[in-house]
Amino acid sequence: MSLASPRTSEPSDPHRENAADANLSRAGDLFQLLRDGKARTRAELAVSTGLARSTIAARIDALMNSGLVGPAGEASSSGGRPPSRIAFKPSARVVLAADVGATHVNLALTDLGGTVLAESRFKQDVAQGPDVVLGKVVDAGSALLRDSGRSPKELAGIGIGLPGPVEHATGVPVKPPIMPGWDGFDVVSFVQQTFPVPVLVDNDVNIMALGERNAFWPDHSNFLFIKVATGVGAGIISSGELQRGANGTAGDLGHVRVPRGDTVLCRCGNYGCLEAIASGPAIAKALTEAGVSATNGADVLRLVAEGNLQAIHALRQAGRDVGDVLATVVNLLNPSMIVIGGSLGQVGEHLMAGVREVVYRRSLPLATSHLRIGLSMAGEQAAILGASALVTQYVLSPAVIEASLQAAG
Repeated sequence: MSLASPRTSEPSDPHRENAADANLSRAGDLFQLLRDGKARTRAELAVSTGLARSTIAARIDALMNSGLVGPAGEASSSGGRPPSRIAFKPSARVVLAADVGATHVNLALTDLGGTVLAESRFKQDVAQGPDVVLGKVVDAGSALLRDSGRSPKELAGIGIGLPGPVEHATGVPVKPPIMPGWDGFDVVSFVQQTFPVPVLVDNDVNIMALGERNAFWPDHSNFLFIKVATGVGAGIISSGELQRGANGTAGDLGHVRVPRGDTVLCRCGNYGCLEAIASGPAIAKALTEAGVSATNGADVLRLVAEGNLQAIHALRQAGRDVGDVLATVVNLLNPSMIVIGGSLGQVGEHLMAGVREVVYRRSLPLATSHLRIGLSMAGEQAAILGASALVTQYVLSPAVIEASLQAAG
């Protein structure tokens, strides 16, 4: 089944089995009822949708021919031959998910349900430019497919997270501060030279928010993911939808002013940015100036693990600085869940303690009455899971499924 190439924002992800709320006149729409993985008979689908059995049969036949649904056993019979059940087959296609960080690339091959089938990780400086970095992503992705025994024809799409602002509709980076040579680069076209499939690109924190929430917090429709690593940023999900803003810069907490940093110059040219005092490199620099040798966030975490009191106090203070900014965000957006992630957040109990200390003290009582703040459960896989979900939300949407079925005849 051929899938259309996207130059569009991700569609919504309806899973509601309610004939009154859904247009079920097409196979693509009917498929949404099967995405939950529950096996159903044709008769059960006819009852739940109100469509004629002949219509259901035609739609299901088209979906089975595509490979997206298949037999799933038999239902109990009240007499005669038992009716067969059908269900969504996540293994029908695979997705290549890429997490491109400031100094690393994480790749994974997943099925259409987001299950990770194979992974690859390697060091890579994003500052080497898009041709070098994306060239290695494409080569490593080809190797993952080959080693997993999957054909490029089985690839449904590719999701890529980048460490900077991205115009999601086109996949073009927009003035990313730590990515020289990437501004305006056509990531989609570059990747599609090797893989002619849908390619969706977004900011890394956005896809981390999507992956974390889908995997572990699906009941929270108002959700914040805070990444604290080389930089500081937020992925914002409001009323169940990822919020990117007008130019893809929504959630850029790292360049919000923090009073404690008034004399600290940020790489953006301003003074007092959160990133300049609470990121991994900033904490390491402050420790070095205090006589404790550290060059990056990994050194900070090592010192904390060794029980170094100065490092512990520095990490907790970074949490307070992040909390200063988040207190305003909580009052503004009223999330029910905040997850702290990124390299410092993965083992950052002291960081989270500082965040909680300030957020609960500074935010309005009503805004925090049901607010939970916790550490990432997805860890290093948050971005991979989000990049995969970004693709499946697109390629399994009603319009794309329908277009693909029509193209296949």
